[in-house]
Amino acid sequence: LHTYEMKEPTVAQKVNVRKEEKIKIAQYAADMIGDNDFVYLDAGTSVGYMVEFLAEKRAAFVTNAVAHAQRLAAQGNRVLLIGGELKSSTEAVVGAQAIELLRKYHFTKGFFGTNGIHIESGCTTPDIREAAIKEMAILRSAKAYILADSTKFGQVAPVTFSELDAVDIITTKLKDATFNKYKNIVEVAK
Repeated sequence: LHTYEMKEPTVAQKVNVRKEEKIKIAQYAADMIGDNDFVYLDAGTSVGYMVEFLAEKRAAFVTNAVAHAQRLAAQGNRVLLIGGELKSSTEAVVGAQAIELLRKYHFTKGFFGTNGIHIESGCTTPDIREAAIKEMAILRSAKAYILADSTKFGQVAPVTFSELDAVDIITTKLKDATFNKYKNIVEVAK
């Protein structure tokens, strides 16, 4: 059985949830970025924690998160903000315009948040518009990484944006043994 989450919390509600865990995951993820990478950063709090570790990077960043873009630019990073409709609760840019722009890009690496990770349902999110953005950006990424704190495992949100084996997952410690067989899940707090 899995928990089914319909309602999406706001960024303000999520930013301090499992903060230490998210920071560990974010630091590990940020360390994977090299100087010549062309990086996609998804909206969301887990990916947002990466930004503070990106000040010294000489990579180029594309994001659909206004807050991430502002912080990256303030650090002196080259940043491209995807255009489209701004969704207030998650501060993410969504819509057809954003998808069309993403279709043109070729990212070396992409980093994504998720609301749930489930063996049958894959990686899920509550909003179909955000799912479409995530799905396109994953397709355009040579390597796609999902940043997921331990509470996301076994959860299912309404819309799948990626199958489990199509991405690498970075977490701290797997509490659910059913995920142990997946070689694409990295535990950073072992």
